[in-house]
Amino acid sequence: MKKIVIMVLSMAGLMSCDLDVNKDPNYPVDVPPSLVFPAVLNGIAVTVGDGMYNYAGFFAQYYDQLPESNQYNAISEYYFTEQSQIIDRSYRTLFAGALEDIDVILRESTNPADRYAATVLRAFAFQLLVDNMDKAPYTEALQGSANSMPVWDDGQTIYAGVLAEIEAAEAELDNSQMEVSDLLLNKNVAQWRGFANALRLRMYLRFVDANRESDSYIAKIKALVDADAFFTGDVKFDSYSDEADKRNPWYSANKVELTTNHTASYPIVSYMLATNDPRIEYNFEKAKNTGEYAGELPGSKTELAGKKDADYSALKYYPTKPVYFFTQSELQFLLAEVYLRFYSDDAKAKAAYEAAIDADFAAREMSGSSSLYDAGGTVTWASAPNDESKLTLIYMQKWVALCYMDHMEAWSEIRRTDCPKLSDRPASEINSNSTVYTPGELISPMRNGFEAGTIVKRMFFPLTARQLNTNTPAAVPATTPVWWDIK
Repeated sequence: MKKIVIMVLSMAGLMSCDLDVNKDPNYPVDVPPSLVFPAVLNGIAVTVGDGMYNYAGFFAQYYDQLPESNQYNAISEYYFTEQSQIIDRSYRTLFAGALEDIDVILRESTNPADRYAATVLRAFAFQLLVDNMDKAPYTEALQGSANSMPVWDDGQTIYAGVLAEIEAAEAELDNSQMEVSDLLLNKNVAQWRGFANALRLRMYLRFVDANRESDSYIAKIKALVDADAFFTGDVKFDSYSDEADKRNPWYSANKVELTTNHTASYPIVSYMLATNDPRIEYNFEKAKNTGEYAGELPGSKTELAGKKDADYSALKYYPTKPVYFFTQSELQFLLAEVYLRFYSDDAKAKAAYEAAIDADFAAREMSGSSSLYDAGGTVTWASAPNDESKLTLIYMQKWVALCYMDHMEAWSEIRRTDCPKLSDRPASEINSNSTVYTPGELISPMRNGFEAGTIVKRMFFPLTARQLNTNTPAAVPATTPVWWDIK
């Protein structure tokens, strides 16, 4: 049965990705919601596990463009515009794929559990769109020929809207069991509730930090945390095998279909070396020329033309690596933050912080996590003397934990928390004198097509959307924050 579902998943994904976002899907009449659901999962997995995963990894400064290859020069050096169409495939896959498929399920299914899971995924998809572009078609979206030019709504409206949708779908839940083919959470409704609650927690924190109805959302956060009904393990799409057309999508795109282009970035390598973090071995190889871990300064390949691939650490590639929709590690880091900020409970914050590190090591199938935070470790809770430094510790370790796991969320959390912070030293100075640099700080690219000293805060709107929809907003600079990014 699993092979049959995967075949349907692949076929449905291919059909959906070719659709115009302003046209109705052309589904065969005999495809039931139970077999459309895998296509939804596949569409989202391809987006967060390849398209968005790839460019967000550059923006989170996990990797950069290898000196002797050129595929991602524009992303590395910020020489891209709306015409570059970097987000277009991900936008199309979500709108003309996953969201259209979800609409089919919500129209056709009468099963409250299936409808609830579809609604949770719809909220997740719109969260991704907002976090990338700040706006998206929402209130008038997905109406097909009835409205081929939907308006674009602001991000706060979309966040509030999808949260309300989850509430409504949850209110309809009864004792029904899921009927759809569920390769994400194995038809476990409690796990779907836990996933929904984690998404709520993530979005509530953004309302709070954007100073939008902060008191109300702090109360919602506390109610969630007090109820303690979150998912266990990781929310991951784990259906890949090391065979043609069945591998992890980012691996397939960047290891099979393209010449290798990625190399370790200077900020993440410098921080992991400074903290003696054994997870560096999971992420990167040692540089061939030195036998040591070495990261490339962001956006430096053109300026440092004498550098070779062998001067830097290559990435390790995993053909069957799952795509993570939400990691247990991220959830525990969010809880640590909440306990510290809103409960002033140092003991619970510490326990969640350490559980977050444990969870990330477990996801990588590594042992020895306690060596980092036990006495004598490099990132112990006791090493942070006050709440501000403890929050920094949480945020920095979350940045490390999301590396090679969930790059889109890493980029979003960097923008929300302003951590790692941006170095006030230019890359050229750091190249000349590394002692001026604090390990782990982000670095504005040495060659920066936007403006010296800046980093990417959002993606441009899709060119394909503009060509099809005259209501697409005017272009906004990529250095302009999204609605919840006020730090």
